[in-house]
Amino acid sequence: MRAILVLLCFCCSVSAWANQLQSIRVWPSPDNTRIVLDMSSAPGYEYFTLQNPHRLVVDLKQTQNNFNFAALKNKSPLITRIRDSKPEALGHYRLVFELKNAVKPVVFPLKPAGDYGHRLVIDLPYARVPQGQSHAQPAAQPLQQQVLRNAAPSGQKQVVIAIDAGHGGEDPGAIGPKKNREKHITLAISRRLADLINKEPGMRAVMTRTGDYFVNLNQRSEIARKGRADLLLSIHADSVANSGPRGASVWVLSSNRANREMAGWLEKQERQSELLGGVGEVISQTDGNPYLTRTFLDLSMDKSRADSYAISEHILSAMGKVVRLHKAKPEHASLAVLKSPDIPSLLIEAGFISNPEEERLLLTADHQQKVAQAVFNGVKSYYRQNPPSGTMMASQSQAKGVPQKHTVRSGESLSLIAQRYGVSMSSLKGHNRMQSDTVRIGQVLDIPGS
Repeated sequence: MRAILVLLCFCCSVSAWANQLQSIRVWPSPDNTRIVLDMSSAPGYEYFTLQNPHRLVVDLKQTQNNFNFAALKNKSPLITRIRDSKPEALGHYRLVFELKNAVKPVVFPLKPAGDYGHRLVIDLPYARVPQGQSHAQPAAQPLQQQVLRNAAPSGQKQVVIAIDAGHGGEDPGAIGPKKNREKHITLAISRRLADLINKEPGMRAVMTRTGDYFVNLNQRSEIARKGRADLLLSIHADSVANSGPRGASVWVLSSNRANREMAGWLEKQERQSELLGGVGEVISQTDGNPYLTRTFLDLSMDKSRADSYAISEHILSAMGKVVRLHKAKPEHASLAVLKSPDIPSLLIEAGFISNPEEERLLLTADHQQKVAQAVFNGVKSYYRQNPPSGTMMASQSQAKGVPQKHTVRSGESLSLIAQRYGVSMSSLKGHNRMQSDTVRIGQVLDIPGS
């Protein structure tokens, strides 16, 4: 009888400690702090907040701690201390996060992926403090919009390039044979690219992340949009199971993904004005005419994709002079970071981190600079030939008497080309002695007044 009782107690003990807290990782970013709890199995959890002082309490059900708090690295401006406490329920493990401010936490589990097992993710957004009021913790800084030495003259715009360093924080991206992580390589190349852009008169860089933290994929395009970007470049390092492939490539949005995104944008009527500027205002005055809305969105997406393809050709041409190319032509893919209907967007694979030799190269400052310089040269080459209307680069081209020429690409119309260069359709037609409004792919047009 005694043996049976011992066995029952042992079984109950095993059941009570069915999960283990293996580690705690803290990832501060400009907008929030992300906490990742690594668990041995799928977590059961409850959480609540307390005031005076501010705290977040997380109860992990049937969990035992297997983590040494001495190894915890906390650089969050929001979290002052992380400790454990006595739980109310038997077999639970309680974590307490002492905070400088009240928060509205977002807590969710993640299933195993890549090198990570089960996780519980806790996002703590920083409080937005009204202007003129004091705050107990640093307010979140805008996602890096630098004060630059190369500002354009009054009345002239800069060409703004948004640079997205792929992955970050708890998302390491691909991992090479020597265990190097993609997220560090992408950030290093992105910083070098931003530095080159910011030194070029009439150009400015905006980075979606400036440190080792994660930025939501949808938010990356939003950061570019808020920075009034003319182009979004997402920097990555490729990886495949076979260690043989190597070389750089450039990717643009596939037509299938573009069509799927179009359906989503059509349902988000409140966003159309923001996405399309004056065109959005026209849409808002048409009593929600779905055909007109679809037409304008189609035109915007077609122009964005056409520009993306043209820019990618310039970048590939420049990269092919200094690094090995995996693909000599732009590739098409269904990727979230490329889906903006209003911002030309490219994904640049700097090389294969899965290839041992290329992994070694991607870690060197010299190769990172070569990649950054080539991407910059390609972008500058495109915008020198196609400077956006009203920019410093456009005025420089006019001052030098350099005539602007435009090669018609798929999805472009005469009205879109005229709008892009700030000229009327009639002057564009007359300057090129055109008898109709129809343009053909590959046709070269002279831009009047350039």
